[in-house]
Amino acid sequence: MRFHTRKWIKPEDLNPNGTLFGGRLLEWIDEEAALYAIIQLENPKTVTKYISEIDFISSAKQGEIVEIGIEVVKFGTASLTLKCEVRNKMTRQTVIKVDKIIMVSLDNNGNPEPHGKHKVEFVKDRLNET
Repeated sequence: MRFHTRKWIKPEDLNPNGTLFGGRLLEWIDEEAALYAIIQLENPKTVTKYISEIDFISSAKQGEIVEIGIEVVKFGTASLTLKCEVRNKMTRQTVIKVDKIIMVSLDNNGNPEPHGKHKVEFVKDRLNET
């Protein structure tokens, strides 16, 4: 799994127990999945369709750094299925796992649009093609 983004846990990210608020973490995961899918599918009109069961494994505290990992599970006709793991950057302890996040590429009318992608591409490789 490739870990793309790091987040520093600040006071505004905490729940009443003094640990990372699950809703904040899910916001970060949704944003990371959207950015990843938009770049892969080359369509800024890509949206979250589905997020599977979420497994909170451990907590994180103020001052700690977590990193968000995303991996492609499957390319669909108009969708991209991802999985996600968030871990503590320093201890490598898993904080949360999400087995399935489905992102859908949309056309200008908000309907699913086939994207024609079948494998993970890296922007640096696209730049070298031109």
